[in-house]
Amino acid sequence: MEFFEALSTRRSIRKYRDTPVEGEKLRAVLEALRQSPTWANMQCPRVVVVRDPVAKQGISELSYLESFFAPKGYKSNPAQTALATAPVVLVLCADPAQSGSLRGQEYYLADAGIAAQSLMLAARALGLGTVFVGVFQEEPLRDLLGIPESVRVVGLFPLGYPAEEKKEGPKRKPIEETGFAEKWGVPVTASRE
Repeated sequence: MEFFEALSTRRSIRKYRDTPVEGEKLRAVLEALRQSPTWANMQCPRVVVVRDPVAKQGISELSYLESFFAPKGYKSNPAQTALATAPVVLVLCADPAQSGSLRGQEYYLADAGIAAQSLMLAARALGLGTVFVGVFQEEPLRDLLGIPESVRVVGLFPLGYPAEEKKEGPKRKPIEETGFAEKWGVPVTASRE
């Protein structure tokens, strides 16, 4: 699949077929993550590949935070079922000591964000689906998967073949609302006249 097609057709997938993810496709997704740029090429992202049904169920249970979801009217995290039933769950982590900090900004989050985008686009290009799950109980998740205290869990990604193909995505704002020419507030146009 061509890059811009993968970018424009990527969707958040929460329902998966029970078809296993082939080793070569999983390796390609992991390679995309590995090739992602990072602060000073320190390569802080790490990933735990989880296929064990019991561990996936545990991850699913740890993805509900009542303090986050209950005020919004949710009785569960919409991605909980995906985490329990997808053939694979990728647990994206980052080692802050293998990244940098500038003006109070911890760049391990930017490094992991870039890696997450690479992971999601690679999955789409290979015909796989995923969704970023950013709400979870970090300490118990670390305990479940043996992740060291010094490493941060950044996101969870169920991975597998979509149960259905989503055609329409959410509407996006036009470039003129998100890009500025020379100074803030001056809309940029795609072409220079």
